[in-house]
Amino acid sequence: MTEIWALAALWLGLALVATLVSIWLRVATALSEIVVGTIAQLFIGALVGTSVLGADQTWIKFLSGTGAIVLTFLAGAELDPVVFRRNWKEAVAVGAVSFLLPFLGCTAAARYLLGWEPLPSWLAGIAMSTTSVAVVYAVMLEFGFNATDYGKTVLAACFITDLGTVVGLGLIFAPFTLKTLLFVGAMLVLAFVLPWLTPRFFKRYGGRPSELEAKYLLLCLFGMGALATWADSEAVLPAYLMGMVLAGTVGKDHVLVRRLRTLTFGLLTPFYFIRAGAFVSVPALLAAPGAFLVMLLVKVAAKITGVFPVTKLFGAPFKEGMYTTLLMSTGLTFGTISALFGLSHEIIDQAQYSALVAAVIASAVVPTVIANAFFMPRHLLKDATAAAAQSAEHDGATAPIVGAKRGAQP
Repeated sequence: MTEIWALAALWLGLALVATLVSIWLRVATALSEIVVGTIAQLFIGALVGTSVLGADQTWIKFLSGTGAIVLTFLAGAELDPVVFRRNWKEAVAVGAVSFLLPFLGCTAAARYLLGWEPLPSWLAGIAMSTTSVAVVYAVMLEFGFNATDYGKTVLAACFITDLGTVVGLGLIFAPFTLKTLLFVGAMLVLAFVLPWLTPRFFKRYGGRPSELEAKYLLLCLFGMGALATWADSEAVLPAYLMGMVLAGTVGKDHVLVRRLRTLTFGLLTPFYFIRAGAFVSVPALLAAPGAFLVMLLVKVAAKITGVFPVTKLFGAPFKEGMYTTLLMSTGLTFGTISALFGLSHEIIDQAQYSALVAAVIASAVVPTVIANAFFMPRHLLKDATAAAAQSAEHDGATAPIVGAKRGAQP
């Protein structure tokens, strides 16, 4: 057990350093954790060996995967059904073009610029088409955009993009089997049962120190995650769908959401983001940077070419449109999942995998840094702050009545 506790202390020490760096440099914590993971793997690997960081140990992989699942669930729970119904055309248009153009562009670049075979080229297009819900949600939450209609619309667009990635990966590479049919059927049943069952279950048994709500949600997430992996899909997909269908229940329970965020950002996501950064081999990239640069540049260029005109079509100002475009250019979860799928099924080789994963992780860092530095639509945050202040005044006005009612109870 000494080794496990020491390794846990090392990882949480890296997480603490990453948090301090994010505060000093005023960047999103998720991005600093990715960079710290890359640097830690480089220096620790050079000094005492790459195995010391333990990124492939089972318990670290479990905490990392749980972080991705719960973070994705919270992102889905932030979707306001009213906002989505009002802005669904914009979300679908942005999400669809955000998937389609990078998918076609990176596939063509891998085939005709890098000379890859057809199947590896299609896999590259799938891996580079993604938008990272985890990164976008972490950025939205850190700066406060998650409370705005704008942020909720962008998160919905992220879901559309990644849904295209999952469907594309399944149609091109994964056979449609009875397992797939059972998984889809289970998700449809869940979409109808959970919104009915959850609020009634919470009302009858919730509100206790035993944190029944968190156990219930984790049970559902882990159960559907197991079913998803059994069906050759990914555990984060049902997590996002669960978050969406429970947005009217869990999403409106601010105390529960805050407790889940404390668990997620305090313990789980540092393992996810640091581990993602640890997969980047800096020496391999320096030795052969061509494929990495081509994939990164083509992805970002395709996202800008496709997404920015759509945002303008829906009346977005220049800075807001560029901020949306750059956030939609990020990639991490499904990109690395797609690349790992290709490597494990011998669709791509180790060199191609390294180039794709590095490009995916770089796309999580570079566009977000540029977006936050030059294009952040701060006026939306001012509007959200004003709305929150009005809501607080209203709550303050009604507080004495609530207190009186509570005081009257025996």
